[in-house]
Amino acid sequence: MIIFWRGVWYTMDFIMEFYFSVPLANRSINSAILIWWDGPLSIAIGLVMLLATGIFTSSFIGNEIIISGIKGEKKMVEKTELEMQSETESVKDIKREIEIISDRLEEIETKLDSKINNS
Repeated sequence: MIIFWRGVWYTMDFIMEFYFSVPLANRSINSAILIWWDGPLSIAIGLVMLLATGIFTSSFIGNEIIISGIKGEKKMVEKTELEMQSETESVKDIKREIEIISDRLEEIETKLDSKINNS
């Protein structure tokens, strides 16, 4: 990832330096030592490495899209109203269970605190 984004950075620096060669006091890269192919070469090498390791797809396309495609899940637009209601009910049930667990944990913490304070 670093090599790829370095290439993007250097390419943009070169383009900005080439087209807008206005002298600036605090330049990060001197145009005299900047090689024009350094940025594109870094992009190409970084892209090959990302594609070879599979990181490109996970980073740029996104894990959720890939996983939902593998699972065969439908897009929100493609789901029926009944499916949406079913999912909503499932989420509500999970939320209720989490609230019950949270309440029980608070009770346990209260009892533990009272036992610790009485000791």
